[in-house]
This record gives sequence, structure tokens and C-alpha cells, in this order.
Amino acid sequence: MRIVLQRVSRARVTVEGRTTGEIGRGLLLLVGFTEVDGEEALAWMADKVVGLRIFPDEEAKMNRSLEEADGALLVVSQFTLYGDARKGRRPSFVDAARPETAIPLYERFLALLRATGRPVQTGEFGAMMEVELVNEGPVTLVLER
Repeated sequence: MRIVLQRVSRARVTVEGRTTGEIGRGLLLLVGFTEVDGEEALAWMADKVVGLRIFPDEEAKMNRSLEEADGALLVVSQFTLYGDARKGRRPSFVDAARPETAIPLYERFLALLRATGRPVQTGEFGAMMEVELVNEGPVTLVLER
């Protein structure tokens, strides 16, 4: 499982001109899965995401978690996170989970995030999406499990 996490002041996902998810301050998560990901990876990632102390405190130090910053989550599935472009000119996606595996993983991950009490918005799995964001900081991290 791989996540590109960005701290945002706002973010939005649209599909064919229709907004599917939108947040103010919080985290935009671009999430990719492999065929071998399971419950342990999902739980670890959900806990890691909401517990990361990457929001500024009163001294502008990254010392607050998503909850402490009263932030929301925008979660977007992105199989291209497992694109391998080391050979040739066209990336290979053989390490990315197929939809029949990835969809249940994505839905379970969303459920774990929602169980934390933080607001969760989403993109649309498998759709051609437009993602708009204002990266605050900028702060961008890559998480892997």
C-alpha cells in the first residue's frame, strides 16, 4: 500500500464536471494498493495518517495531528502510484492491484478512516478525475506499508 499525502488548505475532486469530494483544511491522500495488501496494512495506514503530527502549533512547528487541527480527509484512489517506468517509455502497472482486489481494500480503508471520526470525502474509484488542491507548506509525504 502506498499513499502520497499532502497537507492542504483546500482540495476538491471532480468527475465530468461534478464534484465528488471537497474539503477545507486537512489531508489529500492519493492511495494505491497491491494484490498482497490486507487488513494489517490498512489499519496501520489509517492510524498513521490520522496520527501524523504535521500541522503547525502556535510556534509554527509541525506538532499537531489531523484531529488536533480539526482537519478533514479527501481520499483518491490512484493505481498509477504503482507505475514502474524504469524500463522503456511506457510505465508498467503490474504491481498495482486489479479492481476486484483494490475496490474492497479502498472501501475498507475508507471505513477505517471514517471510524476515527474525521470527515472523509472521496473521489470516484476508476473514474477519470480532476484533482485540485492548495498544498499548505508545502508538505508532501510518501507512506508505504
